[in-house]
Amino acid sequence: MYDKLREYIEESNNIVFFGGAGVSTESGIPDFRSKDGLYNQHDVQFDRYEPEYLLSRECLYNNPKVFYEFYRQKMDTRNIEPNITHKVLAKMEEVGKLKAIVTQNIDGLHQKAGSKNVFEIHGTTQRNYCSKCKMKYHSDFLFNTKDAVPKCECGGLIRPDVTLYGENLPNEAVNGAIRAIRDAEMLIIGGTSLKVYPAAHYISYFSGRHLVVINKEKIQVLLYGETDLMIVNSLGNVFSEIDKWM
Repeated sequence: MYDKLREYIEESNNIVFFGGAGVSTESGIPDFRSKDGLYNQHDVQFDRYEPEYLLSRECLYNNPKVFYEFYRQKMDTRNIEPNITHKVLAKMEEVGKLKAIVTQNIDGLHQKAGSKNVFEIHGTTQRNYCSKCKMKYHSDFLFNTKDAVPKCECGGLIRPDVTLYGENLPNEAVNGAIRAIRDAEMLIIGGTSLKVYPAAHYISYFSGRHLVVINKEKIQVLLYGETDLMIVNSLGNVFSEIDKWM
């Protein structure tokens, strides 16, 4: 299994990694839908709301106090460090193997590990802006402000640059991700159930030589050709092996 993975990596010079929440769980960030995920954490303060509502455009604009309180309590990743997967992906980019990362995560850990070409198709908690005048605010702003509902001088809400439920994905990141996947020789899919759309649809643009899936549980993916490989294991274990070859 690892011999085949190594062979694919060694013969590919345009690798793209497509990752989901499972990439960051080994850094201590919960995913959303697993039994220990964010949506299954009981909190008296928020239990009366549907999980998706708490991170929705509707909640932000119609119930902002609840939105910001949930966001501050649950989405602060400033003290979280990249894990072995983030670090090895950065190393793969540095040596010229990896051309891009397409991530569904909003934690900024890929950049913190040193990756440069990252397409954040769901946005990031590392940027904030005014919903009205678009003025940019420091990444710490929403976590440090004492205002229950932070507003810009123009009167607009200061919000995270995160794609909320009910919003379209950012065009620039999506277009870049699709181009990267379309042009890749090898696509590694890791730490995602491929159940979140439209993001999961983007892998259909891949037409390269090697499609590799790494996930703790087997997932349904249409894999064609003898060169495809599914590894049922943790990303940490697999990327620890890859690290030995870099």
